Amino acid sequence: MGLALNAAGGLGIFLLAMAMMTEGLKVSGGERLKRSLERWTSSPLRGIAAGALVTALVQSSGAVTVATIGFVNAGVLTLQHSLGLVFGANVGTTMTAWLVSLAGFDFNIESFALPIIALGVGLRVGLQDKRRRGLGEALTGFGLFFLGLSILKDAFSEVAVTFGGASLAGAGTGVGGVALFAAIGFVATVLTQSSSAAIALIITAASQSVIGIGAAAAAIIGANVGSTSTAAFAVIGATPNAKRVVAGHILFNVGTGVIALIILPVLLWSVEALGDLLGLARQPGIVLALFHTVFNVLGVALMLPLLAPLSRFLSRHFTTAEEDISRPRHLDRMVASTPAFAVPALEQELRRMLDLVSGTGLAAIAGQKDRTRVIEHRAEAIAQLGQAVSAFAVEVRMEGMSRALAEHLARLLRIARYQDEAATLLSQTHSLSVQSHRIADEATKAAVLTLLASAQGCLKVCAEDSYGNDWRDRLKDGSLIFEAHYQEAKARVLRAAAVHRLSIEGADRLLDAMSSTRRMVEQLIKAALMLLEEIESRAREDGVPEEATPQDDPGQGVG
Repeated sequence: MGLALNAAGGLGIFLLAMAMMTEGLKVSGGERLKRSLERWTSSPLRGIAAGALVTALVQSSGAVTVATIGFVNAGVLTLQHSLGLVFGANVGTTMTAWLVSLAGFDFNIESFALPIIALGVGLRVGLQDKRRRGLGEALTGFGLFFLGLSILKDAFSEVAVTFGGASLAGAGTGVGGVALFAAIGFVATVLTQSSSAAIALIITAASQSVIGIGAAAAAIIGANVGSTSTAAFAVIGATPNAKRVVAGHILFNVGTGVIALIILPVLLWSVEALGDLLGLARQPGIVLALFHTVFNVLGVALMLPLLAPLSRFLSRHFTTAEEDISRPRHLDRMVASTPAFAVPALEQELRRMLDLVSGTGLAAIAGQKDRTRVIEHRAEAIAQLGQAVSAFAVEVRMEGMSRALAEHLARLLRIARYQDEAATLLSQTHSLSVQSHRIADEATKAAVLTLLASAQGCLKVCAEDSYGNDWRDRLKDGSLIFEAHYQEAKARVLRAAAVHRLSIEGADRLLDAMSSTRRMVEQLIKAALMLLEEIESRAREDGVPEEATPQDDPGQGVG
């Protein structure tokens, strides 16, 4: 019981030390590390080097992985470059194994650790500067790191004496033994949420002859795979991009782990030979630290050529309805190289965008409270689609393009901007619909609901499957009716506020939402009418009568 408590206490100090080093270094140089990560990841290879270096400094691959996910979500890093960072973090985390092994077990660790702790605490307590206090916390953690190692060493020494060092030292040689110790390493990492702590336990146990080299190597592989659990837990409920990064992290660690277990005897022999070549002592700790490094470096070398295809594979998975919306269906680079094909393709994409904005607007007018986030996310996706449309228009080859076609292209870009603006106002329309049901004054409430009903009528016309003269006339009539209802609702709100049937704040919120809804409807109608004109104009120029019927059915509602 006493041995278990000592080992648990040593592990606790070790985990505390790791946390203090990570947090201290993040406070001391977090912004600089962040800027460095952004700057150093211009290529996958540089990303791997940056991930390794930063992880070696902060002593936490989990922290680097979480930061990487944040960069991906912010659009700072591409998926391919972020995978390079995550793979590099696996190499950087081997620094812990080297610290454990090179600390040695033949000298008084306390005499080395305690002065470092004293210096760190002095900086932490005696200084006001935030960065220097962070450095003090990191130094304190560094000292506690070795103190925890000392306690673990003593605990495992007593285990070796108690059990004669023979009960587990020969284990881990057969297939069953290798699988068992790999599972032990995996579970230890999942429980402690720190592969560094698990590997420190493994190396310490091997150094004290509690387990053999083969068993320890298998356990290290298991710990490496277990390190993905932190990211897997963190990504629950996260964005698709975050899930893709973590999926790549898991595929890398599991794939390299399985390969390493299959060739474990050959890998161990190679590591021992490399150690002899480098003049390293054949101490268990040094052999295992070298094994951990070689196994991760080989894994990165194997995966580096596969980064691009892996990124493409992951991009096709974990997709959401919003991502599907944001991806153009009719635009690609091949089309952009031929202006005669590019303009019709743009028209088709703008038709789809019109349907999407109209359908989302109808869902916003429905005013269900639990759909607020869905409306917002869908509007953001439509805005991204608008950006893709604009980017495509810029890529269209201008050489040899007729003046008429160039003018068509410019007007289509204007239509895209109208629709994009309408999409940004959808959340305000949803807010107006939600607010309308809370209005106490019945006359005002009826006027606002009538306004929403007329907006709904306009959007339904915009969302129809075919265009024509009748469609154009109904849309123009609907626009006039909507404007009349807007003016009536606005007058009702102001009158209710004047006679104190509606608070000034409530009236302001209603008027803002009504104004945004009016702008949304106006921009969408303008885009729809202009798009019809462009389709008809191009058809006349081509001498071909064109049915303005959408080629796909993107869906009208939010679902």
